[in-house]
Amino acid sequence: MEQQVKDLVKSLSGFGAQQMESVGVLGFIFVMLVSLACGIFASHLYSHFYSGRSTGSQIHRAFPLLAISVTAIFVTIQFSLPLSLGLLGALSIVRFRTPIKEPEEIGFLMLVIAASISCATFNFAFLGIVLGVAVAGLMLLRMGVLGNTHEEGLIVVKLPRDRYQAIFPELITQLGGRTKRGRIDSISQTADFSVIAYSFRGLGRTTIQDLQQGLDDLVGSSGYDIFLNQQHIA
Repeated sequence: MEQQVKDLVKSLSGFGAQQMESVGVLGFIFVMLVSLACGIFASHLYSHFYSGRSTGSQIHRAFPLLAISVTAIFVTIQFSLPLSLGLLGALSIVRFRTPIKEPEEIGFLMLVIAASISCATFNFAFLGIVLGVAVAGLMLLRMGVLGNTHEEGLIVVKLPRDRYQAIFPELITQLGGRTKRGRIDSISQTADFSVIAYSFRGLGRTTIQDLQQGLDDLVGSSGYDIFLNQQHIA
């Protein structure tokens, strides 16, 4: 047992140079537990950063089982060429019918697979780097540092021309105070009506109900439409 523990510590301190078979059952159990923890961690990341998406397939629920499955497969085949070729042939006839409804789901699937392979090959240093960079990238995306120009919502106000001209300054002031990073996208006018489109990246110190109430008081409930690209606005 003492020698197994030493071998396990030696493997953990390197970049996968130690073979899995030399660690034994203790090392295999440890690797599976780490892989399970990575799957749960990836599931929490998906829930935290993309819980507002209403069109996703809830694929994050499969991350824990997917992680330990991929890890077990690679532990099994990494020292056997015949098993590797046999698995390649078997997987070539498997088709997954579950649709990928959001682009980020592909990225999370690849993250889980990469973490699982790192666990199976005892590349724990690489595993830490991959997870750390993934978290940093998600934080940057959340803050908009990477230049994401995707708008979170759009407000379209349609009013008679004389009413629009009378309340325009107050309307822009109210929208600017209740939204974050708002801007006027377009203003169009006809003989009788004026239409303004105002996009924003989130709400300020308010809620969507407060925004609706303010617009109801100013332009009336039938004078505007609010379109949200996500279910929740931060």
